[in-house]
Amino acid sequence: MSLNRPKKPKMLVVDDEPDNLDLLYRTFRRNFNVFKAESGIRALEILEAEGEVAVIISDQRMPEMKGTEFLSKTVRSFPNTVRIILTGFTDIEDLVDAINSGQVYKYITKPWDPNELKTVVQRAAETYELLNQRTAELQYAQKQTRLLGTIMQVAQESQPLAASFTAMATAIGENFQTDVCILQQTSENTLTTVEGIYSSSGTAENWLSDDPLVTAALSTGNIQASINIPRDGAISEVQHYQTSEIQSHITIPVSFREKNVALLSLQWKQPCQLTPEELDPLECVAQAIALVLVSVNLDVSA
Repeated sequence: MSLNRPKKPKMLVVDDEPDNLDLLYRTFRRNFNVFKAESGIRALEILEAEGEVAVIISDQRMPEMKGTEFLSKTVRSFPNTVRIILTGFTDIEDLVDAINSGQVYKYITKPWDPNELKTVVQRAAETYELLNQRTAELQYAQKQTRLLGTIMQVAQESQPLAASFTAMATAIGENFQTDVCILQQTSENTLTTVEGIYSSSGTAENWLSDDPLVTAALSTGNIQASINIPRDGAISEVQHYQTSEIQSHITIPVSFREKNVALLSLQWKQPCQLTPEELDPLECVAQAIALVLVSVNLDVSA
């Protein structure tokens, strides 16, 4: 059983009255990592230092800067943060404008009921998590679309085969944030001299012909991986892993009509941080590579 506790979401509470500020802090400190600010100016400083928070609760009537004015300054940098206004006055015009422009999620009138405010904040935190999830999914889908577009664009360009391999390895390596990405042609399940290499550091050694994961991938036609090589007794003693500092390696056979035509190698110098969902598109990427290799007249029919 893990003893690690879930990380508390961050909250910022803003009020020029110390008693109200302390009350807000005590109300939410159990479930949130709460930051306090006595003014909008100070709140902006905290956000600059701490980064995005899940929820902001701000008083409306404060000297120097009204709550709605402060919140409007946070929208561009932190679009997913959920904002709540506390008001004891009937500033309807300000509040309506703020809500209509997406700057405020909800307003609560003073004196506020603790249970009501807790319910609103809980829903706000859930909204924040949902927004973050949808934003991440959209960004991921856009990245995959761009990657596949780049791979298919290679097929439309007239360039030497090695240059095509390099262009595809670079696009894949950058997309998956690898330290090294190698795309290498195969013939009869043996690696050939045609290769494309991407390295985040600018240089990389190609030892794939001596790698047990590559041998298994080509012989079985299935993806082979070790996501934490130092703890993998089967390959941790292989010399090139010790000298190259590679700690995770995924090898994907690229096949056309059940015949291997290339081998894709993704390498990181730390245990793989990608989730299974993020790795799922690798098979689609391999299929796209196979189509590109066919289109650039690589002999895959023999």
